[in-house]
Amino acid sequence: MDLNQLTAHELLDKLKKGQAVSKNILDSLYARIQAIEPKVKAYARFKSDVKLSLNPQTSGLLTGLPITIKDNICTEGLNTECCSKILTNFRPPYDATVISKLKAAGSSIFPLKANMDEFAFGSSTENSYFGATHNPWDLECVPGGSSGGSAAAVASDEAIWALGSDTGGSIRQPASFCGVVGLKPTYGRVSRFGLIAFASSLDQIGPITKDVEDAAMLTRIISGYDPNDSTSVNQDVPDYTESLGSEIKGLKIGIPKEYFIEGMDAQVKSVIEEAINKLKSLGAVANQVTLPHTQYAVPVYYIIATAEASSNLARFDGVQYGYRAKSTSLIDMYKKTRAEGFGEEAKRRIILGTFALSHGYYDAYYLRALKVRTLIKNDFDTVFKDFDCIVAPTSPTPAFKIGERTQDPLKMYLSDIYTISVNLAGIPAISIPCGFTRNGLPVGLQIMAKPFNEEMLFRVAHAFEQNTEWHKIKPRL
Repeated sequence: MDLNQLTAHELLDKLKKGQAVSKNILDSLYARIQAIEPKVKAYARFKSDVKLSLNPQTSGLLTGLPITIKDNICTEGLNTECCSKILTNFRPPYDATVISKLKAAGSSIFPLKANMDEFAFGSSTENSYFGATHNPWDLECVPGGSSGGSAAAVASDEAIWALGSDTGGSIRQPASFCGVVGLKPTYGRVSRFGLIAFASSLDQIGPITKDVEDAAMLTRIISGYDPNDSTSVNQDVPDYTESLGSEIKGLKIGIPKEYFIEGMDAQVKSVIEEAINKLKSLGAVANQVTLPHTQYAVPVYYIIATAEASSNLARFDGVQYGYRAKSTSLIDMYKKTRAEGFGEEAKRRIILGTFALSHGYYDAYYLRALKVRTLIKNDFDTVFKDFDCIVAPTSPTPAFKIGERTQDPLKMYLSDIYTISVNLAGIPAISIPCGFTRNGLPVGLQIMAKPFNEEMLFRVAHAFEQNTEWHKIKPRL
């Protein structure tokens, strides 16, 4: 087996035993990327003649192990453009906190950034200035979004592991579509300093990996309090790998009836029901629960998220960094830069958000959405009084065809119907591979837990993974 096909913990074991060196790992990745990247397009700005090299890092847990980073996480001296024309050639003068933590642990930052929907606006990675990413399981399908490049790179063995960001499902949904593991941590568990903001009250950085053990290890490294992030929570970070291997016998699992509704793909439903039965066979006790305000999650999310996006993206005007249009006056420069620099989906969300925050509409839309958001959070709090975790599909459908939903924004937005509530409530959730459709497309199982109980997610996910083979199946490219 080539080194690029191994998990991070398998490679670390080989490095410790002297059975591999970091150059071998990079060479293996380089060969794989050269062979299939023109088909998958997981990386932004990839060129066939690219020469890859890694900066040597200090010794540590991850010494010699490269990691792929989504294009909206600042990396000093490395293009970080949010896959948008308006940030063309922007090279941050500093590292995001998660990057500093990775470097301190000895990891090397992969010199190519993962492709994404522009400013994380999308569920398919079709909104990138650098072109769409393709799903390794079916090149005619999307990989999900907005962290589709990260998920596709990991699934196709073009990356050992990766970081993505999750605002409404942008780690979990592409993880589901690509058959890999994706975790959205509790809001405040991982610093957002250096993450180019989409919606500040929703965004979280998290891992995309080949198995649960890698996800647990990476989450521990990037988690922790950061004084540079006012939303960071000062709470101890446990060693998540210690929760792996624990039995789940007697755990109480809630199955939300609102997630098994009309419009859910029949094959997805069948696969999820089999996964739930597997958890039962391992000793878990599953019962139906209700999250009554789930039906409001999508409209609430698209009011809050677009409002915060319109505020955050106001800073991109061509003055300090990125793309600047030729113009005859300052006002003309603002208009042309934003008109030419932002893509269609970015413009749509900026307009929606600006409207929701405008005079006369703030109370009717944004303030009301915040109140309903509290009701959604209360639903989860009520369930977690009696249940250890909640299990549901990650997505109502498997990966859809490229171009299928680009002309129907509402249908595209509904792709995140099962993931959005988690961000609104600020709780952690993980997506793990749990089966395939008849056409060979992956299906993801989503596990949710109460705030700062990522240990429960890893415990349940690892128990399922160790008793199934889904995570070991690779796409044929």
